[in-house]
Amino acid sequence: MNEGGSTSTDEDDKVIVMGTSADYFPYEFVDTANGDEIVGFDIDIAKQVAENMGYELKIEDMDFGSLLGALNAGRVDFVMAGMTPTEERKENADFSDIYFTAKNLILSKGDAIQSLEDLDGKQVGVQLGSIQEGIAKEQIPGAEIVALNKIPEIIQEIKTGRIDAMVIEDTVAKKYLDQDSELTTFEIVDEEEAGSAAAFRKDDELRDQFNEELNKMIDSGEIEKLAQKWFEQEAAPAE
Repeated sequence: MNEGGSTSTDEDDKVIVMGTSADYFPYEFVDTANGDEIVGFDIDIAKQVAENMGYELKIEDMDFGSLLGALNAGRVDFVMAGMTPTEERKENADFSDIYFTAKNLILSKGDAIQSLEDLDGKQVGVQLGSIQEGIAKEQIPGAEIVALNKIPEIIQEIKTGRIDAMVIEDTVAKKYLDQDSELTTFEIVDEEEAGSAAAFRKDDELRDQFNEELNKMIDSGEIEKLAQKWFEQEAAPAE
């Protein structure tokens, strides 16, 4: 690997560095049952794409809000973290095609919160720098938005009553709902589905190479199989 974290061009040591935030089950998370290995839906995709491109994949874990900064500083070659290519993010990075879509929910403890109107004057948690932060500010203007670095931190704040609710992707919420019957959700309506894509530095030819292999996986059904493995549902087709 070249100094600064960029892609290695040495034929004997071709390494590509992926930045992620491994607190976003089932996209990327630490498998504590098997040491500190980072696994998940994004990881499986990235490993396969990297292998098809002739690279060994190296993963750098960091806070979600630091990912695009690390990308543009050259510390990583690309980012996969269940990231949605918003217009704001497109100003700082180029994105692959969408490889998975999901919906956003309001998650809270108990049944007191049933609508967005119920959140007026309440504290609503979001992951710092996430699309959910923008959704909360736009769709729940009467709430106090509390931005934290890690999803598990926000869940814990809800369980202990320090915040009232959070905005979370449905596929990520499933784990926590399965673990705690007191947690409840409802879907945020009138909101476009959040699509996940990989991020690259502006005008980086690596994006096109990655896209080529990614679309082969989509067309062959490999992405759908991985979605069924990690989400127990079909992947939405990329457009």
